[in-house]
Amino acid sequence: MNQDVVILVAEDDEGHAGLIKRNLARAGVVNELLSFRDGQEILDFLFQRGNGPHRQSGTAYVLLLDIRMPKVDGIQVLEQVKADPELRKLPVVMITTTDDPREVGHCHELGCSNYIAKPIDYEKFVNAIRQLGLFLSVVQVPIINGEGNN
Repeated sequence: MNQDVVILVAEDDEGHAGLIKRNLARAGVVNELLSFRDGQEILDFLFQRGNGPHRQSGTAYVLLLDIRMPKVDGIQVLEQVKADPELRKLPVVMITTTDDPREVGHCHELGCSNYIAKPIDYEKFVNAIRQLGLFLSVVQVPIINGEGNN
């Protein structure tokens, strides 16, 4: 993966976020990682709103997005990102505890790039994140230009 690509991790469970980060590192992913605790934080970052950090024009991002989050859930985040003419190019990988085929289908219809069910089994989850790391190492990520909707 191009080391200039920034990985955005939107995950409210600190334990899961830590597992994702550690296992991406074990898979050889050395990209910058930014963490967000809820859907509103990631939306503010992407749409360049509020007082927190904002995305930088001309930077490539990949979003790892948990579905079950406080304030704004991952499906609502995905809908808003994919409805924006500039942000819709952002690759979004959904990460969640459910493997309900209807939810998986709905996320794909909305435009997610990939969907990973968090296995309850620790080793399966670790393996899934390592596979994600391998996927990220070969995928081409578009650069997002333009300014957000302030």
